[in-house]
Amino acid sequence: MAQVPPDTGGTAPTQALRIVGGLAGVNQYTRHESPFWRERLSALTAGRYTAEIVPFDRAGIRGAELLTMVRLGSLPFGTLLLSQASPRDAELAAPDLAGLSPDIATLRRVVTAWRPHLTTLLRERHGAELLAVYAYPAQVLFCNRPVASLAGLQGLRVRTSSPTQSDFIRALGGLPLTVPFAQLVGNMQSGNMECAITGTMSGYTIGLHEITSHLLPLPVTWGLSVFVANRAHWQSLPQDLRAVLLRELPLLERAIWDEAERETDEGVRCSTGSGPCTAGPPGRMKLQPPATSDDGLRRTLFAREVLPQWVGRCGEPCAAAWNQWLAPVSGVMATGR
Repeated sequence: MAQVPPDTGGTAPTQALRIVGGLAGVNQYTRHESPFWRERLSALTAGRYTAEIVPFDRAGIRGAELLTMVRLGSLPFGTLLLSQASPRDAELAAPDLAGLSPDIATLRRVVTAWRPHLTTLLRERHGAELLAVYAYPAQVLFCNRPVASLAGLQGLRVRTSSPTQSDFIRALGGLPLTVPFAQLVGNMQSGNMECAITGTMSGYTIGLHEITSHLLPLPVTWGLSVFVANRAHWQSLPQDLRAVLLRELPLLERAIWDEAERETDEGVRCSTGSGPCTAGPPGRMKLQPPATSDDGLRRTLFAREVLPQWVGRCGEPCAAAWNQWLAPVSGVMATGR
């Protein structure tokens, strides 16, 4: 179990922060989060403040535990994938429900609309201060056989990584299988599943393009995460440090979103050989553009299946929150189930 170095305490010039970041090995972490905390913070403050960061999946913390640890103060700063929040916190996952955002422009509008409510939820339920919202590249479908449209997933076994992805696949007549990312390739190679939902670039990085044949690029979800601080700890920080973070974290957030947009496109190019790929040799997967019926089917399934299933897990207050904050953006009202 990786350990985050302890706080040094005290004041300038040597106060150190303890950070649990996002997923290890992805560019959002290696190119942006880690350099920001390990290098840029010190440079911005002339060495008065430093930070140590470990990635979430190497910190020995389960997703369902992270907010509890932040609330109790045992974790001063943490990054949580919204899809990994505990079932009692299903409301947090609203902006990344499967089928909601078919492109990153829509996702940006959804997050902007939900953010005030998300800020309130984290403060009131978890004593947490929302400091940033990060996005990962689009989660799309890699299949080992021809699949011409979403309807073609009927009867197929599909790897999913969240309840909402499972709802989406089940609504299509497929069989969702919750498989950890580290076991994805092995399960595909052994024939346990025909398709997998994962990020465009992460799928390429782990070699899915070598063992699957068809790529459906329509985003199912995006993989949103939140960076939060224990509120009491945040308020106890020196004012000049908080000012630096409030100025710089929005810039980090913007860079990570831009990276997600770039990697969504490049991941598709890398796996299919359809354009430049800086990450390695191009693959030869068949790029299956969305069928003309796919967008309408996505909308229908979202309204009739995915959203009601989420309300069923989350409760009537979640339906009310959706209708206040996200119905105007999505055009879909939530009702009880």
